[in-house]
Amino acid sequence: MIYFLRRVHRVWFLFWILFFFALFYPLYYVTSRSERYYGILNFCRKANSFLCSFFSGVFFSYHYEQKLDRKQTYIYCANHTSNLDIMIFCIMGHGRYHFMGKDELLNNPILGIFFKTIDISVNRDSKISAFRAFKKAGENLEKGMSLIIFPEGKIDDHYPPKLGEFKNGPFRLAIDKNIPLVPVSITNVWKINWDDGAKYGSKPGICDIYVHKPINTSTLKDNDSDVLKEQVYRLIDSKLV
Repeated sequence: MIYFLRRVHRVWFLFWILFFFALFYPLYYVTSRSERYYGILNFCRKANSFLCSFFSGVFFSYHYEQKLDRKQTYIYCANHTSNLDIMIFCIMGHGRYHFMGKDELLNNPILGIFFKTIDISVNRDSKISAFRAFKKAGENLEKGMSLIIFPEGKIDDHYPPKLGEFKNGPFRLAIDKNIPLVPVSITNVWKINWDDGAKYGSKPGICDIYVHKPINTSTLKDNDSDVLKEQVYRLIDSKLV
């Protein structure tokens, strides 16, 4: 019975995702044509995500270790266990931010429009693709666009998921561009909707997100990237349940 209800809820959730995406699509199409409108595009993503979560009964509770400066450019690094993770950051984000994700998302019927415009796709198995992606991310950071990235690079295949090994890219980038790095622990979202929900369905509930205080990278050197990566890994893992 529980499994059946979770399957029903997943269909209900997908309905609202598709409904509101169709509703917002004209705005997405217009605002994604030019970088001048990226702030408006992200506001639409925030509104879209909030409406989807509200009507599906999935809510997000953010716990900030330290208040973030809305005018500051950050690199956000988070664990990745659910498709809801993007929604979490769309609601949390402010202004001109962008995501980096796997290149398969270019063909996603909903996320494709973003990864062909504001967001950055990367083939993790290609060093050339990774180089180009982080070069573009660095240029965007210099323009004041915060970066949201999941350094595991994928959702863990095991259930319940465990925190996987981090890629080096975001930590080298944070040091190279002197951008504060914000570790984010998405603690229990996998219990609400693991991966895309296809295997276990989804359910209403409250997802807890712990936002650690920013790590200053201005005093770090290139060879400190491994130390920074380990520090962020330990911080994120410390809040997972």
